[in-house]
Amino acid sequence: MHTEHDWTTTPVTADILRGFLDLEQTAHGLLPHRLPAAARRQIPDEQLAVAQAQPSGVRLAFRTRATAVELDTLPTKRVYQGFPAPADGVYDLLVDGRLAAQATVAGGNVRTITDMITQASELREGTAGTARFTGLPAHDKEVEIWLPHTEITELIALRTDAPVEPATDIGRRVWLHHGSSISHGSNADHPTAIWPALAAAEGSVELVNLGFSGSALLDPFTARAMRDTPADLISVKIGINIVNADVMRLRAFTPAVHGFLDTIRDGHPVTPLLVVSPILCPVQEDTPGPLAPDPDGDSLRFKAMGDPAERAAGRLTLNIIRDALARVVQQRAVDDPNLHYLDGRDLYGERDYAEAPLPDGLHPDPEGHRRIGENFARYAFGSGGPFATQASY
Repeated sequence: MHTEHDWTTTPVTADILRGFLDLEQTAHGLLPHRLPAAARRQIPDEQLAVAQAQPSGVRLAFRTRATAVELDTLPTKRVYQGFPAPADGVYDLLVDGRLAAQATVAGGNVRTITDMITQASELREGTAGTARFTGLPAHDKEVEIWLPHTEITELIALRTDAPVEPATDIGRRVWLHHGSSISHGSNADHPTAIWPALAAAEGSVELVNLGFSGSALLDPFTARAMRDTPADLISVKIGINIVNADVMRLRAFTPAVHGFLDTIRDGHPVTPLLVVSPILCPVQEDTPGPLAPDPDGDSLRFKAMGDPAERAAGRLTLNIIRDALARVVQQRAVDDPNLHYLDGRDLYGERDYAEAPLPDGLHPDPEGHRRIGENFARYAFGSGGPFATQASY
């Protein structure tokens, strides 16, 4: 047990944070955002406004000899009306890149989603709490605290029993990724178990995760945010939200993809850029959206509401999207040799679905995240992959 004078309080500032694009000073503390203020002013719905404030991939990173660490936060937790409240979000503490401890913060604000379709919600305010970690090794070490990937987290205070300094800059490459709720981490157990975090660890890269639940919709403001974010490697996982939100038809989709990639290329003309199509999702492979909660059953599941006969009129399905993305990349790669395509079924396909099915019909379970992360790392970061390091002599 530490007495009061044992503690060192370190201000939570940008120099000990990773994985964010903007920081907002609130009445309680510092709120990381994954879209910049200019983009947030253009967000048209509550779903993306909330998703980008949920700190998937955001972490504190510092060097210290501390054996005890406390982080005061005010979480905002999300529950769906009519369904059991999820467990408190997990804070992962890594020592020299390895998971060493976990904690949760009870209480906080609670946002109740009252309508799954419109994402209308009610907010009940609560109190701040503390994530505590003890028994850490006493040697000088790199410490990361990954924030809960589905809880908006206002950072209030960091206390340690030894001084803290910003993490060492080891010159690792920065991987900027954009995707849907699967990239955001839906149904993963803890923040370093979301598939982009697993792949980043395998590839020894710094992750900036722009996976937004329900909101990978080719929004121009997201493309501009990616254009303006420094990165050594870029990937975009496109398609599932376009289909399940039923936001456009094939005629609009193809030019929108071109425009999204054009904008990214305005800021990153030669950066390796990987376009990834959707993983296998049987309910939407050949049935258009919109997607809606399936009222049959006790647990939350989703079903596609569209008519497959309307595919001929341009209604989108996952198979149609994959074909369109492959064509776009093939056309552009003639003049852009650093542009690559990956069929999402190589990350999670028929065999994976048979062995680790999607529990709600849409999102992978923890085993699914592990498979996607391992497969992405093998394809992208492995020998000959688009993100492989080049040997230097």
